[in-house]
Amino acid sequence: MSNSSEITKNDRAWLQLFSKHNILEQIDHSGYFEISANQINEFREARLMTKFDHRINLPKLFSDNNLSILPVTRGSYIISKFEAYEEFDQLNDEVIRATFPEYIESIDYENITSEAMAINCAFVSNIIADFLEDEELLPTVSGRMSSDSFSFNIRNITSNSKMTVNVVNSQLEIDGGFEGIKQLALIEAKNFISDDFIIRQLYYPYRLWRNKVSKKITPVFLVYTNGIFNLYEYEFQDPDNYNSLVLVKQKNYSIEAVDLTLDEIVMVLNRVHYVEEPEVAFPQADSFKRIINLCELLSQGDMKRDDITLNYAFDPRQTNYYTDAGRYLGLINKYRDKAEIIFSLTDEGQRIVRSKYKIRQLKFVEAILKHRVFAETLRLYLQHSEMPARSEIVNIMRECNLFQVEAESTFYRRASTVASWINWILDLQR
Repeated sequence: MSNSSEITKNDRAWLQLFSKHNILEQIDHSGYFEISANQINEFREARLMTKFDHRINLPKLFSDNNLSILPVTRGSYIISKFEAYEEFDQLNDEVIRATFPEYIESIDYENITSEAMAINCAFVSNIIADFLEDEELLPTVSGRMSSDSFSFNIRNITSNSKMTVNVVNSQLEIDGGFEGIKQLALIEAKNFISDDFIIRQLYYPYRLWRNKVSKKITPVFLVYTNGIFNLYEYEFQDPDNYNSLVLVKQKNYSIEAVDLTLDEIVMVLNRVHYVEEPEVAFPQADSFKRIINLCELLSQGDMKRDDITLNYAFDPRQTNYYTDAGRYLGLINKYRDKAEIIFSLTDEGQRIVRSKYKIRQLKFVEAILKHRVFAETLRLYLQHSEMPARSEIVNIMRECNLFQVEAESTFYRRASTVASWINWILDLQR
């Protein structure tokens, strides 16, 4: 571990479990280790110790040794060097405009705060039907249920061979199931951005319902963030092979208007008043989309630092980088409650997140451009119609009295964030 501040509660508990049960030695000898929830509960609640929806959430002992964990019964798990995750592919940036029924009052599509709301909103606005090209879809199955019994092959990362896993009545959860004349679509939904997902969330429901109905099972992943519904349709080419999924298609939808022009961005640039540089680490967080997503998550309530790390697609260092970026922009507060570090949205952050899509984006643009280094970089871009060289951005940074940025290497690393945020602003144009 690089330093104690980056060790999570899960890391500590798994260190103790690996030591007590000689897990690495057992895996080297047998190829896997099966562990019960009761064994895990001795050190920390199994529910918290086994929920790794994204590769980055894995404890360091797992990631260092190419290990993943999957449930095999209601109370036991298997640990091995298998490939449990799949990368997301973004095939296009086009956003399709959807229409929300005027008579629906029980869903506020401008304030979607959960995966369930996102699915319901996508259904009533015909996003799901359009994506799956099936107007006959109706909501049917959802919630927690037993997997029944099945076996599958999964790829070993280090040897590239296959190993067999047997599942007997493991618990699974389906966020939304929609059945039409020819298919049953099973939807896994998230309201935060990630680079990958654990295939199990699509595969276990697929295997369960493939044996229960005669029609096609269509696995779908839905990611809702910042007013955009991103939908991914997958297919398991070999039902017995966990790693056989392929992306069939991907589309993006919005209920609100998403058209912004360069003129509107320039208007924000010309009216901003610079703020003094805050005494907060200058941002090292290249994905502005993830800063927005973090603000959306915090709009639902204050969060402990460990909770952000364990529940969303961040490692401890990224949690620090992205919360600091939000603090730098005046969108996020940081405070202590006894020994816990907790983050909340500022009043300004709340106002922005609750705004309509177009206003929200322009308010985020304004929050960025209030800082001279970003405004001057954008002006330079507009003058030459290309991103300034990294050395030119560093020259601007040197003139802006940035907080505790002194080393040459630090200037150049932080310049990457400046360029990334400017690219995010420019990509808002439709």
